[in-house]
Amino acid sequence: MVKVLIPSGALGLGYDRAALSRGIAAKPDIIAIDGGSTDSGPHYLGTGTSKYSRNSTRAEWAELMEARAQAGVPLIIGTAGTCGADSAVDWLVDITREIAAERGEKLNLAVLKSGQSADTLIKALENGRISDLPAAPEISADILRNCTNIVALAGAEQIQAALDTGADIVIAGRTTDTAIISALPLARGCHAGGAWHGAKIGECGALATTSPNSGTILIDFDADGFTMTPMGDEARATPHTVSAHMLYENSDPYILYEPGGHLDVRGATYTALDDRSVRVTGSTWVPSDTYTVKLEGARQAGFQTVSLALVRDARYVEHINAWCDDIVDKCTAKAQARIGARVGGDFTIELRVIGQNATLGALDTHAVNGTELGVMGIVTAETEALSREVAKMLNPYLLHHPLTEQEEMPTFAFPFSPPEMPRGAIHEFCLNHVLELDDPMQAFRLTTEEIGA
Repeated sequence: MVKVLIPSGALGLGYDRAALSRGIAAKPDIIAIDGGSTDSGPHYLGTGTSKYSRNSTRAEWAELMEARAQAGVPLIIGTAGTCGADSAVDWLVDITREIAAERGEKLNLAVLKSGQSADTLIKALENGRISDLPAAPEISADILRNCTNIVALAGAEQIQAALDTGADIVIAGRTTDTAIISALPLARGCHAGGAWHGAKIGECGALATTSPNSGTILIDFDADGFTMTPMGDEARATPHTVSAHMLYENSDPYILYEPGGHLDVRGATYTALDDRSVRVTGSTWVPSDTYTVKLEGARQAGFQTVSLALVRDARYVEHINAWCDDIVDKCTAKAQARIGARVGGDFTIELRVIGQNATLGALDTHAVNGTELGVMGIVTAETEALSREVAKMLNPYLLHHPLTEQEEMPTFAFPFSPPEMPRGAIHEFCLNHVLELDDPMQAFRLTTEEIGA
């Protein structure tokens, strides 16, 4: 049996300290926590930075390092620094060194990096070693070269290699969410289907319970399956909460693809052992003929400036879409005439109506206008100077533009002065592909060091 303690869904989200203490008292074999994912958009991979504040990350990581010392077991984090880029890994390594020095604690640290060289991937592309996933964008040597960061998602094998170094702490770059949880149970001979299934259920901590914010859970893996128990005082795991998590971030509620194969849960049975714990058996791991890892890449996609205007006049609220369309047309024409820029090439103007359908756009068929709407202007351009220039041309339209020429000029409201807020460089995801490897460690780099006193 292998016990994996998962403090929360991600480092920086917070967790219930009492729940973590209960988990430590249960004598886990390893503490595993995720560092992030692509959920928060391409900025973090594009810039190689963390979504979470350094102070929050440092405070929680210090607590987990203390918990590791109490339990006397390895502590592992995957997708360090939100995106798992090499620079984000280095960021957390620096924090770890600081904490170890302050604690006067000597630790063995293993660092697994997932960053990929564009030149190496271009050769792999030429050799037919990179394949498209469904709905993948076009890929080329130029696209690979233009990526600011590319990472490969490590699986259980790479995490096992890191643990085999005898490390007290493992800081890994981009990994699958499940790899850091499944690695030790698989290495110790637990049921393969149960190891991957339990890892999927545990990837977000207590999200698969009745109290998602409680954070900490404990998963017991064994020769036949796994048992999931939340550590929060009021948290409960039920067959419904556990089975439903296969729907989370997964296109198929029964199949989950991982490096080296896929998990099939069509034969899984979920049994409530009591009012807190759920036992799962019957999951199947199906190895694949080739070993592939997913690639993620981000590239710069221009510069952006945003503005926000508030509209309360009932007539303008009623006709907000016509008002926005007219502004986009007129301001676009003005910018083309005065700057000589090409719309769609050098810049774009977009108005999103906050309170109507700003989240889903044309997909939203149920939006109802209120008494006040926010209109967010988004100018995206090839240079930062051009994005600011066009945003300033948009300013008078958002403040005073009438629905028709034969009416009094209206005045709306800007909540900020100046209303133009530069966002700087923006990024976009540009890879959704898999890379075929002859050896699981082929695309990864593992180093060890001694830190602390």
